[in-house]
Amino acid sequence: MQIFDSHTHLNDTPYAGHVAEYVQQAQALGVTEMAIVGSDTALNAGAMALAADFAGLYAIVGWHPESSKDYTPAAEATLLAQLAAPKTVALGEIGLDYHWDTSPRDRQREVFRRQLAIARDLHIPVSIHTRDAWADTYAILKAAHLEDFGGVMHSFTGDAEDARRYLDLGMYISYSGIVSFKNAPAEHESVRVVPAERLLVETDAPYLTPVPYRGKPNQPGYTRYVVDAVAQWRDATPEAIAATTRANAHRLFGLGD
Repeated sequence: MQIFDSHTHLNDTPYAGHVAEYVQQAQALGVTEMAIVGSDTALNAGAMALAADFAGLYAIVGWHPESSKDYTPAAEATLLAQLAAPKTVALGEIGLDYHWDTSPRDRQREVFRRQLAIARDLHIPVSIHTRDAWADTYAILKAAHLEDFGGVMHSFTGDAEDARRYLDLGMYISYSGIVSFKNAPAEHESVRVVPAERLLVETDAPYLTPVPYRGKPNQPGYTRYVVDAVAQWRDATPEAIAATTRANAHRLFGLGD
């Protein structure tokens, strides 16, 4: 079994100095590839460094909505250079976060639209974060002509109707450890309706640890348990889900087999 963790933060502080151990532990669980996701200049650089150092690791770089207040012309110039790196496969995570409101909402929307325009110009897919901002996220994505570059709704928490709306925009839908929680009916409903060719899995580590390790620190290897949960709700085998989601990640990110 080969699993692709489509969204993880192995470049974050909890893993500093121990990345090789976590990569090895992931491989032991069948997680052979990962997309390491940034959120500002420094974390983007960390994602790129890991992608350069490890086979099977790739970088996603962009400016998270919580950091939008610090997005400047200089930051954009650096981002454009980071997007040109050989193992950068997507722009993200970008979007809107109205839960924490660490950046003004009008600034979040401005930076979100700007990064989508960059993605369209470069024809590179996007990884989308949305929290308590479904309506604005959908409206901005709908206006962005995603058919020109594509993307994924990361750590999807919507129901079946929400999933269909984003699928109609041409998006992939990615599930994190939340889908393994007993008290996640929306995710259980939506994961059943996503077409196999649009399905992805992720950990979003160090966050959202899946069952059976819920409540403990997360790690990329635990994508295996996300695969198990998705297989359960879709009445499929873990092997089938692993193979399908890996193929989908390769297609979205433009990777060879």
